[in-house]
Amino acid sequence: MEGMIGEVRIFAGNFAPRTWAFCEGQLLAIAQNTALFSILGTTYGGDGRTTFGLPDLRGRFPISPGTGPGLSNVALGQRAGGENVTMTQATMPNHSHPMNVDSGAGTTNEPTGNYPASNNVQVERGGTVYDVNSFAASPNASMGAGAVGNTGGSIPMNIRNPYLGSYYIICLQGVYPSRN
Repeated sequence: MEGMIGEVRIFAGNFAPRTWAFCEGQLLAIAQNTALFSILGTTYGGDGRTTFGLPDLRGRFPISPGTGPGLSNVALGQRAGGENVTMTQATMPNHSHPMNVDSGAGTTNEPTGNYPASNNVQVERGGTVYDVNSFAASPNASMGAGAVGNTGGSIPMNIRNPYLGSYYIICLQGVYPSRN
């Protein structure tokens, strides 16, 4: 399978073909791979005297270096991103939770199918009944502290795109690319 030295391809097999290697960040000897080293340098690791690194694309998706309108600059070999993110109150987008209320006096303690009323609502928790002032009588007033609150467990959520496991391979020997 002839390729251009430094070319990266997706390969569906479970082995790297001859003259190709998996892109798993491994270090190679410069002395045995001078052509590839002249292309990659130490962009992906190595000491630059005896070794250099291959790109590590395990669990990663390559993107072109540079920038575009509204995008951050990406350097060649730069690693960024992650599989999970933990949302906190500080990182959550601005949003609201509008709520309907009834301006009349409440007639039931059953919340199903009903709206909060203008008077205190009784809530039972752990065998104790509490009066909760769900909102003040004046417009645009804040709700009582017991009416709403923060919730959630700050558990990391997966943000990874759907994927199919395949190997990225890089050409070690082949046609040396010419520069324009």
